[in-house]
Amino acid sequence: MQYGSALSGQLMLVGLLVLLAAQGAPMAVVAIPSPECQRRCGGVDIPYPFGLDRNCSLPVGGFNVSCQQGLDGAYRPFIGPNLELLNISLVHGTARVLNHISTYCYNSSSRSMHWSTWNFNALHGQYRFSDVHNKFTVIGCKTLAYISDDTGTGYQSGCVSTCQNLSLVANGSCSGLGCCQTSIPRGLGFYDVSFAMGFNTSKIWKFSRCSYAVLMEAESFNFSTAYISTAEFNDTNAGRVPVVMDWAIRSGAMSCEVAKQNKTAYACLSNNSECVDSINGPGYRCNCSKGYQGNPYLQDGCQDIDECNDSPCPSAGGICHNTVGSYLCSCRPGRRFNEQRNTCDPDTGFITGLTVGFLGLVIFSLFGYMIFQKRKLNQVKQEHFRQHGGMILFERMKSERGLAFTVFTEAELVEATNNYDKSRIIGKGGHGTVYKGIVKGNMPVAIKRCAIINERQKKEFGKEMLILSQINHKNIVKLVGCCLEVEVPMLVYEFIPKGTLYELIHGKNQALQISFSSLLRIAHEAAEGLNFLHSYASPPIIHGDVKTANVLLDENYMAKVSDFGASILAPSDEEQYVTMVQGTCGYLDPEYIQTCQLTEKSDVYSFGVILLEILTGQVPLKLDGPEMQRSLSSNFLSAMKENNLDAVLPSHVKGQESTELIRGPAELAKQCLDMCGNNRPSMKEIGDELGRLRKLSLHPWVQTNAQMAETQGLLTACFETASFELEASATGYPTQEGENLPINPTKLGAIISTWQNGSSEAMVGFLCSLSSG
Repeated sequence: MQYGSALSGQLMLVGLLVLLAAQGAPMAVVAIPSPECQRRCGGVDIPYPFGLDRNCSLPVGGFNVSCQQGLDGAYRPFIGPNLELLNISLVHGTARVLNHISTYCYNSSSRSMHWSTWNFNALHGQYRFSDVHNKFTVIGCKTLAYISDDTGTGYQSGCVSTCQNLSLVANGSCSGLGCCQTSIPRGLGFYDVSFAMGFNTSKIWKFSRCSYAVLMEAESFNFSTAYISTAEFNDTNAGRVPVVMDWAIRSGAMSCEVAKQNKTAYACLSNNSECVDSINGPGYRCNCSKGYQGNPYLQDGCQDIDECNDSPCPSAGGICHNTVGSYLCSCRPGRRFNEQRNTCDPDTGFITGLTVGFLGLVIFSLFGYMIFQKRKLNQVKQEHFRQHGGMILFERMKSERGLAFTVFTEAELVEATNNYDKSRIIGKGGHGTVYKGIVKGNMPVAIKRCAIINERQKKEFGKEMLILSQINHKNIVKLVGCCLEVEVPMLVYEFIPKGTLYELIHGKNQALQISFSSLLRIAHEAAEGLNFLHSYASPPIIHGDVKTANVLLDENYMAKVSDFGASILAPSDEEQYVTMVQGTCGYLDPEYIQTCQLTEKSDVYSFGVILLEILTGQVPLKLDGPEMQRSLSSNFLSAMKENNLDAVLPSHVKGQESTELIRGPAELAKQCLDMCGNNRPSMKEIGDELGRLRKLSLHPWVQTNAQMAETQGLLTACFETASFELEASATGYPTQEGENLPINPTKLGAIISTWQNGSSEAMVGFLCSLSSG
């Protein structure tokens, strides 16, 4: 009986379409669904353009929903073969489905890691993952998981979650200890999950056997410590969690403007509807116009809202009149409707005067409230200043009048950055955002708005600023001031104009093609700066985030170590600490990942990675390509172990410098990357070795494999060596025992005579013979 009724309805629809065609009307590609179509499955509403039958949904891929019976006998809606549908929103253009959780677990029987990963391809291209509602979520105590879209946007990212034991993990906190989350970009319609094989739970399986990774709805997730020690997270909905999909009509229509030109395929059928461009990928959606509600994809689907049901007019004498798409208010006889106040006022002069007096009182109260709020704001600023140790800092500045350090007000930095205009941003990182500003008339500075700091850092901030302000070294960015009257303090550094060492090697400044000897010089200068922080600052300072992006270059391309304002002051013997810092993948000390204890040798390991970037010209971590070749340090150590350094060196470096000069930094990098921190050299030893290698590169006996201009090259090399002799003329030659041998006066006179009278060729020969003794 039901089948016959459906067939009758379909025949009537076909007859109507044939009649319209006979009258010359265009046939609509967007079919009108039958009122007999089923619109509910498993307690979930299925509104058009979705449908439980192809004749009941929009005739483009992705909007057909199947109602399937589960093992428990209950029916549930599905999009595609295995994506259970939770709900659909026409207003927001979203659909919530259950997404599969990827796992990476240790099997104690086989003593090996087993994984089950999941890739998700949005069906028929109508869906995109919501970048607003979803986050890539990783759970585990020793986990590095990747999310990628190799076939579409080329997007790749990752998330690291670590913890030594369950006591460090807290419910509801997903900040890297046991749980981490990262955002995704717009336009993502496919993703694949993979786990780093180097991270396994074979040693911690008794309290954390499995790791999990999934793209899911952030609002529906609340981290629990039980997810670490049990399979409770994977047991959720049989290993599935909600994910939000943005849907739109994308087939043949990139925007509303294009869709409206094709009248027969335009899906916004209601007269009281409007087209809205999709904000996540191409395509469009339909919304009911203001004052209407319903389904904009159906003819007459958007119906007028009777606003009078909500009593929008004044209760005292107000009468509501519903209109098409809006409403009007009027008053009973003897009253006057005031549109500005939405009231029915008695039409008398007394009430008018009372109204004026009331408005005056409101204005007076508003001014009083503004004054109160201004005073309250000043009190808040003073409290922030006190919490951050501003009084201690001021007292020391008074006692040390020669201290070149300024405590700026918030208003000064707002003016210096043009209210933190986006065009002033010169860098973003894990510790905050950096703006270029102008202070004290024409002094360029770099102003960092720091990220959130904890209560311990707030109490110690003023003391630490006092220590950092006294750091004065040519290879360290000078901290010239700070602002303490804000919730999170801001730091003011000297402005360094030529970018970073990272940009010089890999980025926008790569076209400069700087020589290997110059890169060696920059590395030596950076090592000297770090050595100063480790050895001569009082107390010593551990940088904690050493990388090429934190080595700045001034106008003469001299290296200056930056971002040490968020560094950690080295603790005394009585105050050991265990802390987490926001380092950078590819530079992190593996010993620190295991112990969570930061030392000077952690900076040494990161500096070893910098030496590798200089030698190879490669980035520290590649997320694409074979998994075993993603880590630059691992590839380098394998090549050194096999005595095959040439395998990781680019051709221009091998042809530019001698084998001995290249082998020196390589051996130094190998020592820095030792897995045991105690076996690594100190920054002072690194600086001394780089200084020795620089002198070796300048010596005229050391020849490169590339062809050089003979006269100019020899003249430069020999003149630099001879300049050393001229500088030593006043004090003599330094020996290893610290004594000075006097220079030969005859040789000095010959230098001057040859320089004045000889030819360039003679000068070259003479200087070279002079430098050789």
